[in-house]
Amino acid sequence: MSLKLQKEIMVQKKKKLLDIVRDKIRFKHYSYSTEKTYILWIKQYILFH
Repeated sequence: MSLKLQKEIMVQKKKKLLDIVRDKIRFKHYSYSTEKTYILWIKQYILFH
């Protein structure tokens, strides 16, 4: 494994779930309102369970 890839993996491990989801949503160029909605759904799911 390359050093760059290892560093990237370490950074990913440090990120929290909602930060990772935000990154993925932004990468796919979803609208801001969609991002907010998805984050809200995830938060509600986590708190419910």
